[in-house]
Amino acid sequence: MAFVRRHNDQGNMCVVARRGDPIAGQVFIEVDHLDGTRSLFTPAPMVSRGDSAALMFQRRFNRVEPDLVRQRIARETEFDPDLWVISLDLRGDDPGIDIVKNPGLS
Repeated sequence: MAFVRRHNDQGNMCVVARRGDPIAGQVFIEVDHLDGTRSLFTPAPMVSRGDSAALMFQRRFNRVEPDLVRQRIARETEFDPDLWVISLDLRGDDPGIDIVKNPGLS
């Protein structure tokens, strides 16, 4: 909720689009860049985090068609009904989260 409040205070529209399990649910962050594209951030695997115990994300999609992001979220919620989705409207590229490097992403 701090993430949502921080972005709303900065003038970025941010809402919890889907509520999951408060204890076991993973968090996906969907970013609408307000130019017809979206990005999707998902929790990074533990192996990608190195020595950090902090919550880190990986970029799954970078500025793609919105349907690709929606389809991925829909598939994931079928598999994991505990999933949370935060939706953020952001003109820039920095959602203010820790992101691991993903060399395979273009």
